[in-house]
Amino acid sequence: MKSILINGGQGKMGQALARIIQSDASLCLTVAAQHEPGQPLPKQFDCVVDFSTPQGAQEAFYLAREKKKPFLTGTTNLPETFLFQMQEEDKIPVFYAPNVSLSVYYFTELAKLAARMYRGYETALHEEHHVHKKDAPSGTAKKLAEAVGLPWQQVTYTRQGEIVGTHQVRFASPLDEITLEHKALNRDLFAHSALHIANWLMKCEAGFYTMSDYAKFKLKEKRK
Repeated sequence: MKSILINGGQGKMGQALARIIQSDASLCLTVAAQHEPGQPLPKQFDCVVDFSTPQGAQEAFYLAREKKKPFLTGTTNLPETFLFQMQEEDKIPVFYAPNVSLSVYYFTELAKLAARMYRGYETALHEEHHVHKKDAPSGTAKKLAEAVGLPWQQVTYTRQGEIVGTHQVRFASPLDEITLEHKALNRDLFAHSALHIANWLMKCEAGFYTMSDYAKFKLKEKRK
């Protein structure tokens, strides 16, 4: 079984990842450590999965490179210089996505198609998250805005209660209105997807990967 070093292990996503690894034997994974800055590292791990802070993600990336282990991060609001560094990586497999849910990726592709079909309609995008989320609009909302051709500065957002994540795209004309919505009901949506991606990433060659690469793999898998 492969072992996962969870960076940001005491956060909500880190705890969800650890709980799912321990309860879902089909993943064939174990928890090497729920790591936080300043804590000692385990002697052995096979992949680093990061959901922490921009600084924590960079530290975890350098650790993965040093140990020659695959690195996956879903941490948002990363500096552009760090994003470029990950994109240029050629020693280890690196995966980055502001949203690691495959269903959210498909939703984004659906919104992109709708934007082409409803060309000339007024486009609006609204997202909702819990009050603890630090970036606004979210990384997912910015990616959606890019997909539908909307400046991310025009994205509206709400921070309320413990909302996991809701994204709504609206196309409007004087005669009709079309609304697409994705609502995450549980943080486990992202944790499950991240762990499946980690299993896939550990079989990949060195290089930079995104949700597009993983989605292509899943579609090929379905055709078999």
